[in-house]
Amino acid sequence: MANAAIIETLNDLILINNDRIVGYEKAYDETETSDTDLRSVYNSLANHSRDNVVELSSEVTALGGEPATGTMVSGKLYRVWIDVRAAFSSDGRKTSLESSEFGEDAAQKAYNSALESDELTPELRALITRQKATLKSGHDTIKRLRDAENAYH
Repeated sequence: MANAAIIETLNDLILINNDRIVGYEKAYDETETSDTDLRSVYNSLANHSRDNVVELSSEVTALGGEPATGTMVSGKLYRVWIDVRAAFSSDGRKTSLESSEFGEDAAQKAYNSALESDELTPELRALITRQKATLKSGHDTIKRLRDAENAYH
């Protein structure tokens, strides 16, 4: 029974990372090519989540579960986050960063709630803690860029 709870927790994290990948791919596509720094950040953050998904999926498989595919059913987290469809205007960069930060906060919450589970083995707890730290550094990068934009305008 414990395995089912752990698998569910890990699959939630897989879905959140998948949402984050979709969100950052979209952000990358909608960011002006001249904003190379931002495009590079988005690309790197999507890659962090790709790595997370690979690690989480192998843990789910090891527990005898079926790794989740796709994105959050509700789609609220990242879909809402990056549906800033408006053609990127002069403040496109700022809007994109603000939306990204909202998504990053949601990912941190998801990881926090995963860590509240009593079912996790010490190894899984360590893995989730490490992934959360990687995502947190992404969050801080986005926040720093957003703060710089705000100071700039």
